[in-house]
Amino acid sequence: MISDVYFPRITGVSTSIQTFAREFVETGHEVTLIAPDYGPSTPEPFEILRIPSRYLPIDPEDRMLRPRQLRRYDADLARRGFDLVHIHTPFVAHYAGLRLARRLGVPVVESYHTFFEQYLHHYVSFIPSSWLRRAARYFSAAQCNDVDALAVPSQAMLDILIRYGVKTPARVIPTGIELEQFSRGDGMRFRARYGIPPERPLLVHVSRLAFEKNIDFILRTLARIKTQVPDVLLVIVGEGPARSQLSAQIQTLELTHNTLFTDYLSRDGRLEDCYSAGAALVFASRTETQGLVLLEAMALGVPVVSTAVMGTREVLAGGLGSLIAEEDEQDFAAKAVRLLTDPVLRERLSSEAVQHARSWSAPILAERMLQLYSQVSGKAYVSSTAASALSEAS
Repeated sequence: MISDVYFPRITGVSTSIQTFAREFVETGHEVTLIAPDYGPSTPEPFEILRIPSRYLPIDPEDRMLRPRQLRRYDADLARRGFDLVHIHTPFVAHYAGLRLARRLGVPVVESYHTFFEQYLHHYVSFIPSSWLRRAARYFSAAQCNDVDALAVPSQAMLDILIRYGVKTPARVIPTGIELEQFSRGDGMRFRARYGIPPERPLLVHVSRLAFEKNIDFILRTLARIKTQVPDVLLVIVGEGPARSQLSAQIQTLELTHNTLFTDYLSRDGRLEDCYSAGAALVFASRTETQGLVLLEAMALGVPVVSTAVMGTREVLAGGLGSLIAEEDEQDFAAKAVRLLTDPVLRERLSSEAVQHARSWSAPILAERMLQLYSQVSGKAYVSSTAASALSEAS
């Protein structure tokens, strides 16, 4: 695997890579990840080659791989006997991954994680947004047609790629969630940590604080919610370039006492505790190719109030464990108030949410990705379930 981003940089791409790689190792496969060097990092059960990188001026949270540094590993990687290369990001990693796959003589798979057409204009404001959208469509199509197969996290995103002119064989393979990890959280512990009274009505929003996440809309709905639930508190988990603008909006809307920023919370219990403290997760992003945070909250029994756009529409299919809202402040606020004030509804949606999240388990979706690898590499793949059955029979 190769990516322009990985932990400690917290993104959905980092989470997806980690989830799949851990599952692959758990079922006996070997994984090497090539990713930027951010300094100290946490060990993983798979190999990580950290490549020196440089900062991006338009987004200082991110790094860019230095291709010349990566080439130093060419001879060593050529001896490893890899079956394929899996590219996860479309920047330096895309071209370096293609070059590496050709050198190794193996096929290449790419995951299309991010809806760039609706993303770039927030960060490159000096170029007309219509030009950036056309450029994003062109480069997305060109890059996707460079590889042997695509893994796409939602049907909605795949439909868009087909409209772009992508001809590469593709499968819809969302990122799964580790149900054991998201089976328990201590909401009271989170409240105690931040001095929040046990009885205070609480909503949670988890995402990178980025313009495309539509958090300004969430804040406008919060102002409406406050008129009916005056002591409501919105906990905003994340960091990112929109932080200062959101803080200014909070001041303007007089929501200072109704909001709490926590920065990023690690998935070591702290994030799970935060989810569990809330009556609901609120979400309104227009650009999600999947929406992992919705599934994480639901796995913990936390209902969701969200718009249903792109990948979130598929996560919320059937409305199980959620109240689906329009991108309309009045409608969204009314649904959030219902969840805050109706314990019977909360209990029913909580039970539905847990059941719904089980169908998105990491092992199930990792099996689907391994089947794609098998098709691309031309090597037979025996699922872990079948392997276990064969072992018992022998």
